[in-house]
Parts: sequence; structure tokens; C-alpha cells
Amino acid sequence: MSTFGSSPRITPFLWFDQNAEEAVNFYLTVFKNSRRLSELRSPSQTTVSEGKILTIAFELDGQQFTALNGGPSFKFTEAISFFVRCDNQQEIDHYWAKLSDGGNEIQCGWLKDKFGLCWQIVPATISDLIKHPKAMAAMMKMIKLDIAELERAASS
Repeated sequence: MSTFGSSPRITPFLWFDQNAEEAVNFYLTVFKNSRRLSELRSPSQTTVSEGKILTIAFELDGQQFTALNGGPSFKFTEAISFFVRCDNQQEIDHYWAKLSDGGNEIQCGWLKDKFGLCWQIVPATISDLIKHPKAMAAMMKMIKLDIAELERAASS
């Protein structure tokens, strides 16, 4: 299968230094219904040694991505994040524990993982919850989001 052959119209393309395979293998353990789709080995005259992995197409819970071993030219920033909607606190706790391990916990459900990618780990109902000023105020004080606390604040 080609790295690009069956891709959807829009696929996030993630530039890693030289650890794309390590990152992909990690993400595949974090998200259910995930799989490695294909890889492209490097020809000569790229930032990757000939024969080494250049790109890996993969899928996390139905969302396709491509990871690139692009070299040290670019780093991830907080300007881009992946929004993970969780059905319950157990899911929030799972994704938070896995993705924050070796990374940095930020505010309001944001974290940066050990590869530098930013994630927002939120309840599936976050859009409705934060319409309530007290729930928004409660969220602003949180690092990892607590669904029960947000719901209490929204109903008060």
C-alpha cells in the first residue's frame, strides 16, 4: 500500500526529527482501533539514510496521520493541538496518563507529550459545559479536566 494511496483529503503530516517510528509505535499503544498503514523507505539524497524509514502512514481511532523523519529543522508548537473528546472520566484519565508521561501538563486539559505534540483531553460535552460561566471558571483552574466538577459548576 502506498503511503498516500488511500489517504483522506486532509491528513495531518507530522514532522519528527528522526524518531517518527518510536512516536508512531507509542501512539498506537495509546489509542484503541489504531493501526500502522504503510511505510516508505528513504531513497538516497534525503535527510534520512538510504533504506531507513522516511514516512509512516498510521491511523489513530479512525483518524489518519503521516509521520515523517524530517530532521531537526522544525519543532512542534502549541499553535497546533489534537482535540481528544472523551466519553467519561476513565477515558480522560487514560489518555492523560499515557500522553503526559514524559511530557508536560499544561492548563485546561492541555498537555504536551514526550515528542512535543500538544493534545487537549476533554469531555465529549465540553462545548456545552463551558457555555456556563461557572464551568468555564472551574475549567480555567484545572490542569487535567474533571467531568464531575465541571458538571457541578455548570448546574450551580
